Amino acid sequence: MIPAADLHTAAERFGTPLYVYDAAELDAALARVRAAFGAARVFYAMKANPNLGLLRRLAQSGVGAECVSPGEIARAEKVGLTGEKVIVNGPAKSAAEYAAGARLGATFIVDRAEEVGRLPPASRALVRVNPALEVSTHDHLATGAAGSKFGVTLAQAPAVLDALRAAGHTALGLHVHIGSAVRDAHDFTAAFGRLTGLRARTGPLAVLDAGGGWGLDADLPGIAREAHAAAAAFGAELWVEPGRYLVARSGTLLTRVVGTKRTGRDFVLVDAGMTELLRPMLYGAAHPVTPLWTAEPGGVWDLAGPACESGDLLAQGVALPTPAPGDLLAVGEAGAYGAGMSSNYLTRPRPAEALYEAGGWRLVRRRETPEDVWRAEEDNAE
Repeated sequence: MIPAADLHTAAERFGTPLYVYDAAELDAALARVRAAFGAARVFYAMKANPNLGLLRRLAQSGVGAECVSPGEIARAEKVGLTGEKVIVNGPAKSAAEYAAGARLGATFIVDRAEEVGRLPPASRALVRVNPALEVSTHDHLATGAAGSKFGVTLAQAPAVLDALRAAGHTALGLHVHIGSAVRDAHDFTAAFGRLTGLRARTGPLAVLDAGGGWGLDADLPGIAREAHAAAAAFGAELWVEPGRYLVARSGTLLTRVVGTKRTGRDFVLVDAGMTELLRPMLYGAAHPVTPLWTAEPGGVWDLAGPACESGDLLAQGVALPTPAPGDLLAVGEAGAYGAGMSSNYLTRPRPAEALYEAGGWRLVRRRETPEDVWRAEEDNAE
């Protein structure tokens, strides 16, 4: 945990809104994954946070990357990841993604039967299977539900494996990822159970990729035991793809109080909002909020951002000491889908990002300026 004094130092040095990352917590999360999953191969689901500073740290620790866009593939290459260290995933891959993935020698995850004919020659591939489960997470995060756009059905999977082999590809095995921020570990047990039911139709496989999506407080050793058992049923090596689990708790969004307002509710107005942290508005996500000042008890407040949107609330019903302009708040568990989802809506420059390591700060993304936001428009103006 980064000391409060050092958070104040970062806010003074780099300004707010500001994303800060704790290198020690990132390392600790990776250690927990490795302790639970043992010899399983680990690929970081880059969409959680694509910052090059974090990617380099993970790559140097031997972690591969799961990429879902041409830009993410380029980031993987930028930090030196190639070949079997790279997975290319996604339900609607472009020609650019196939070409970039082939150039790096990546493994492709086949999301639909028709994709077999689009793969570059002699590709390595996994078949993504949708286990058609009700999953204990927000509907927008449930990728293993029957109505989800991801994967092939259990009935289709063996034929897709056969089609890969017939087309000259290496059919490594199966992939399953049921969602993000999954609360109930039994969901994973159910998913793995449905996959192992395919064993009689697939025969032995080289790889079972069990995805990620574990809640931050999940029973990781228990999930790992189930995943290893499923892999063993196929005689397969186990791969996992943690994203949010690795980076969420390492990241904090620092924001300053602008003022207060009492209407139908009591609001603390802050300088960060939906353009910096979209998850509360998009998923109803709840992030812990810590005041970094001392004062008399001040009641219960909603944290309202600067956007002209009624839904621009970072948190609701937060007990805070009496706030004053300039006071600093730490919004926790923001390392995943925070900075990566930040936007330039309202021509708001995206925030800076800083890494805390060995008691010191290092800027890993500078704060944008308005000129950065409109540069592409100006360069193309007639």
